[in-house]
Amino acid sequence: MTSLSPVSPDPSTPAATPPESAPVRDRPLSRRNLAKTVAGGYLPLLIATLVVFLPLLWMVLSSFKQAGEIVTTDLKIFPESLNLENYRTAMTTVPFGQFFLNSTIVTLAGATIKVILAILTAYALVFVRFPFRNFIFLLILVALMVPPQVSILPNFILIAGMGGKNTLWGIILPGLGTAFGTFLLRQHFRTLPGSILESAEMDGAGHWRRLWQIVVPVSVPSIATVALVTIVTEWNDYIWPLIITDRPETMTLPVGLTLLQNSESNAAGWGVLMAGAVLVIVPILIVFAALQRYIVAGLTQGSVTG
Repeated sequence: MTSLSPVSPDPSTPAATPPESAPVRDRPLSRRNLAKTVAGGYLPLLIATLVVFLPLLWMVLSSFKQAGEIVTTDLKIFPESLNLENYRTAMTTVPFGQFFLNSTIVTLAGATIKVILAILTAYALVFVRFPFRNFIFLLILVALMVPPQVSILPNFILIAGMGGKNTLWGIILPGLGTAFGTFLLRQHFRTLPGSILESAEMDGAGHWRRLWQIVVPVSVPSIATVALVTIVTEWNDYIWPLIITDRPETMTLPVGLTLLQNSESNAAGWGVLMAGAVLVIVPILIVFAALQRYIVAGLTQGSVTG
C-alpha cells in the first residue's frame, strides 16, 4: 500500500493574498459627518438665505415704521406698532390702483403671448422640417447673449414712430419674443419619445392637433417654468416702461415707485417708499409661491436625454 506524500508548493506560484478590508466609513451621526454636512450644506444655504431674506424683512418692517424710527442713530429693528399710515399715504399720493391695473394688463398680455410664441417656435424647431432650421436656432442662442439694453434705442424709435408712446401696447410689443423660453422648451421637446407623435401622425393628426393634444399636456412643468419666469420678468420690468411712458395713466408699478419717490423725496418718505415697494412685490411673490413647485421639474426635464 503506497502512502501519499504531501505535495510541495510550487515556489513560482505566488502566495494567496488576504482579501482587502473594506474602507471604514464614519457613522452617519459622527462628529466628522455632522461637521461636513454643516460646513458644506447648511452653512452656505443659511448664508444665501440671509443675503436674500434680510433686505426683504427689513423693507417689510420699515414699511410700518414712522420717520423717527428709520432716520435715527438708535437702531430699532422692530416697529413700535403696526401702523398702516405709510400704506395709506403710498396709495393716495400716487394712483396705485391705476399702476396695478396697468401692470396686470401688461404682464398677463405679454406673458401669454410670449409663452404661446415660445411653444409654437420650439415645436417648429423640433418637429417641423424646413430649411435653415439649425441656423435659426443659432440666432436664438445669439439673442440670449445680447443684453436687452442694446435694443432700447431702436425699439424707442420704432414704437414712437408707430404712435405707441404712452400706450400699454407700446410697452408690450418690443418684448414679445423670448429666447430663453424657446430654448428651454426646444430642449425639452427633443426628449419626448418620437413613437407617440408617429402614432398620432399615422392616425391622421396634423401638427396643430399633435401640439395641443400631445406635446403640451406632457410638457406642463416646462411650460409653467417659462410662464413663471416670463411673468416675473414682465412684472418687474423697469427700464423700457420708464422710457416709453411719462404719464401716470400708462405707468406700471415699478415706474410708479419712481413717481412716488419724487413725491416723497424728504427723509420722512422712507417708510412710504418701503410700503410702496411691499405693494409691488407681494403679488408676484404670491404667483411665485403658487408655481414654484414646477421650477425644478421644468428646468431639469430637458437636461437628460436617452
